[in-house]
Amino acid sequence: MSNGGGKDVTRRPSAVIGASVVIAGAILAIAAWVLVEMRHDALTRAQEAAINVSLLVDRDTARNLEVYDLSLQAVIEGLEHPGVRELPSDLRRMVLFDRAATAKDMGSLLVLDEAGNVVIDSKSESPRRVNVGDRDYFKVHRDSPNVGLYVSHPFEPRLTGGGTSIALSRRLSHPDGSFAGVVVGTMRLNYFRDLFAGVNLGAGGSMALMLADGTMLMRRPYDAKVVGRSLMGTANYTRFTQAPSGDFFGTAAIDGVQRWYAFRHIGNFPLILDVALATRDIYAEWHRRAWIIGSLVGAVDVVILTLAVLFAQQLKRRLAMEAELRSLARTDGLTKLGNRRTFDEMAQAEWRRAQRSDLPLSLLMIDVDHFKSFNDLYGHSAGDDALAAVAQCIGESIRRPGDSAARYGGEEFAVVLPNTNRGSAVQVAEKIRAAVQALGLTHMASMHQVVTVSIGVACMTERRFAMLRVFVNAADGALYEAKGAGRNRVACESDSAEAHAAAPRTNRTINT
Repeated sequence: MSNGGGKDVTRRPSAVIGASVVIAGAILAIAAWVLVEMRHDALTRAQEAAINVSLLVDRDTARNLEVYDLSLQAVIEGLEHPGVRELPSDLRRMVLFDRAATAKDMGSLLVLDEAGNVVIDSKSESPRRVNVGDRDYFKVHRDSPNVGLYVSHPFEPRLTGGGTSIALSRRLSHPDGSFAGVVVGTMRLNYFRDLFAGVNLGAGGSMALMLADGTMLMRRPYDAKVVGRSLMGTANYTRFTQAPSGDFFGTAAIDGVQRWYAFRHIGNFPLILDVALATRDIYAEWHRRAWIIGSLVGAVDVVILTLAVLFAQQLKRRLAMEAELRSLARTDGLTKLGNRRTFDEMAQAEWRRAQRSDLPLSLLMIDVDHFKSFNDLYGHSAGDDALAAVAQCIGESIRRPGDSAARYGGEEFAVVLPNTNRGSAVQVAEKIRAAVQALGLTHMASMHQVVTVSIGVACMTERRFAMLRVFVNAADGALYEAKGAGRNRVACESDSAEAHAAAPRTNRTINT
């Protein structure tokens, strides 16, 4: 069954093209699926890399801030010890300040009194004269006893020119809990700038560190104008504050670039870190591969469809030639009507249908009168022309679907009229006879002086025929009755014609 079905498909041009379209579509669908998976993998790899970067920066930053905070707490504990304040300044500095204060990008550790004046300085034996009572890291501790560690907004140091810095500070309290001053340590923002610069985030990537209130401390790519800028109210900042960590696609308010963001809050510090990869960078390699794969798949599909169209065209021409050959095998070359083989097939099919459905069926047998004499007088070429003209009259006289005509042999024709009773069949026969006579083809050997035809009609209505041969012989017998009655006329088979028609025609002769 499958072999036969495959063979049938290969003989239908539209099926060949349809199968090729299905194959090309399947290849395209597979390629599309692969590209979608590759795109997903590209995003997954980029996300994993960004998350790993954020973890490393988070841990490095948290560790350094914790160390610095421990230094602040050590100063507070030292100052609470009896007698530390009365020690000589050089010895007191050694007791209070560890080596963390001398690390790169770390500024001064200072002890401030209640008015904001520097009273102990990690960088100088004699405290430098400066008042920082207006700084946020001083005022916040002065106004509230429960702040704990405070990370300040960016500022320019007054004691040194080390660049924009932030301060980490803790409150000093008297034994009764009243405000006694502040211990503060500064950290240059260059620390974060150098830390961010060592990370590869692609051409459009960014990394930012901000305070919990949205104040920008450092951003890569670096822009001094961005430091200290507040992101409060922006869409990205709002999402940063909704969870301790997370990720999302968003557009930066600073430069308008669409990126994928991975963010996290750094330890217990009021800091937020985000690592962002530009969407165009994430998919840059994927776009290149997608273009290559898409081009190759497109080329393959074009080749498949082109070959299918060419094959279908060849197949169509072949089928047309086969159909033409079949038509030629079933068509009389001279008259363009069906040949004897065609008549036998269509007559058999219609006779069986009439037998099953009990519908009427009529048969016309047509013979050109005195055709032998016509050939003798005018030649075989004229005879062929006359037969072709008669065939055209026959063809033009039967127009219903299902009606068919054939050259039965020599100058004889047959017409099969399905679902046609005797009266209608006689009308068709008369139409044919009149049309042939109206041609006016000169025939001096005929008593009518023009080419004419005689037609015999047989009909299966009330009368049924046991076999098709009997039915054909009945129409043939009616034809001989028409000839015997003077030609150029139509005759129907008589009630007694069946016995007469059953006799082989070769046993009866009549002058044609």
